[in-house]
Amino acid sequence: MKEKILCLGIESSCDETSAAVVDSDRNILSHVIYSQVPEHQKYGGVVPELAARAHILAIDEVINKTLSDAGKTISDIDVIAATAGPGLIGGVLVGWMSAVGIAQSTGKPLVAVNHLEGHALVPRLRGASAGDNKTESISVPFPYLLVLASGGHTMILLVSGVGKYELIGQTLDDSAGEAFDKVSKMLGLGYPGGPIVDTRAQSGNKKAFKFPRPLCDKPGCDFSFSGIKTAARTFLAKYTTQYTDEFINDFCASFQASVVDCIINRLGNALHDERVINSAPKTLVVAGGVAKNSAIRSSMEKMATENGMIFAAPPLNLCTDNGAMIAWAGIENYLVGKVVTEPIAPRPRWPLTEL
Repeated sequence: MKEKILCLGIESSCDETSAAVVDSDRNILSHVIYSQVPEHQKYGGVVPELAARAHILAIDEVINKTLSDAGKTISDIDVIAATAGPGLIGGVLVGWMSAVGIAQSTGKPLVAVNHLEGHALVPRLRGASAGDNKTESISVPFPYLLVLASGGHTMILLVSGVGKYELIGQTLDDSAGEAFDKVSKMLGLGYPGGPIVDTRAQSGNKKAFKFPRPLCDKPGCDFSFSGIKTAARTFLAKYTTQYTDEFINDFCASFQASVVDCIINRLGNALHDERVINSAPKTLVVAGGVAKNSAIRSSMEKMATENGMIFAAPPLNLCTDNGAMIAWAGIENYLVGKVVTEPIAPRPRWPLTEL
């Protein structure tokens, strides 16, 4: 095996067409992201058919630019990796078939990456250590306790190795990211809602509105966010006048505080789960798009410190969907022999526990 492996990773599961070249020494040689957010903002969310068409138009240019930026040709690449699910199936098919075509025409090994595993493993590529003004990063060792939170998923996982994920808790209804997006839409703040709500919350009073904390008085590690979203709609229905900046800031701060409290509460239970205690993870990690949220990062950092753990989260540019996480997951899977040996069908649903 070569001393250093180069992987071309391709991601197209939602509204970003992205590719990256990453090496097995954890260096990102190039990384290109074409975001479709401007195209979907007018609809307040991702339109699957429009997303698939945009991926088709962008994929070749994104891959070519990625190779060019890395100063490489396809002959220099050792492994091809692409998201094969879960995600919007039209978009997944675009990236996956591009990867299949490249692999078949070059004879290079192909890795089918679970999109969620890309998020789960990216802290091992670039796991920013606690504090986030710090420039250094750590490669997170196995095992670690992970909160994976995005627009479609919210779960707590015990990560013991590549393909080794034990579900400790998950949302029973909406994801945290969906709740942020819906509240932002209710307030007329735009899409994507998470970063907007986070910014407005930093200038607000988190005690101004009393949001519920679903399940926080119950045992277990599962989440529920639909009640928080319903409470937001109920609060707003009482106001018929135009919202002031102060009102919006207070509302966002109060809503965000309830989501953070729920995550910390369920995570506290997870730390006392027998499976977690027996594995004794030393690192507490957050990943996924919601991992960009400043309040969640700071609260989890505090919890890690209080429990004698190291806190890690990807740099902000590696929290949302990106090709670098797919390339790194491709390398990790390739190194343990997980390559495609026969045709596979991309999957709109693909739980991590089925890896």
